[in-house]
Amino acid sequence: MLIQQNLELLKADIPDYVTLVAVSKTKPISDIQEAFDAGQKIFGENKVQEMVNKYDALPKGIQWHMIGHLQRNKVKYMAHFVDLIHGVDSLKTLKEIDKQAKKHDRIINCLLQVRIAKEETKFGLTFKEIEDLFNSEDFDSLKNIKITGLMGMSTFTENEGQITAEFKSLKLFFDKLKNDKPLTFNCQLSTLSMGMSGDYKIAIANGSTMIRVGSKIFGVRNYIA
Repeated sequence: MLIQQNLELLKADIPDYVTLVAVSKTKPISDIQEAFDAGQKIFGENKVQEMVNKYDALPKGIQWHMIGHLQRNKVKYMAHFVDLIHGVDSLKTLKEIDKQAKKHDRIINCLLQVRIAKEETKFGLTFKEIEDLFNSEDFDSLKNIKITGLMGMSTFTENEGQITAEFKSLKLFFDKLKNDKPLTFNCQLSTLSMGMSGDYKIAIANGSTMIRVGSKIFGVRNYIA
């Protein structure tokens, strides 16, 4: 019941237009089932094999999001069911997703990860790299992927001014892309994924339409799934 209560409190705290991804990595099947029974349908995992195991064990009404850094050789294991891949940060990865999606006669939704944080450890593309990707012939040739938006993670800091500035920069870029790039079959920008448990309120205030929250739903302790 605690998970259900946590979900109710969280959903009451965010606008209706914001999509909540429940970060279920390391959490047991029972916790995810409880959240699903409470009405949560979207769950995020950061390891492909763990997500595959949970997909096999849990209701097929769940939408699974891959939220971790993705290795190209792992795409094939989830291509038949993954609903959204959050952290795409190269054309090579997009090509592999497209290749595996074609095998299953699917179109896989993707978010391009933008590097807005000041930390060198963060993955992601620069604004210019994304513009160049969208203008490339290679991108136009991809028929089994759809870029539905952008994702960015702020610097891990208590400086709210810095976090705000980073989220604002991504929102401005997102709006520019939406205005500049015509809608195509493989690019329809509607989602701006910013914000996690520690900074989702700042993210929403600065234009986020999707947040990824784990500890406020499942608690801070990690479990082995």
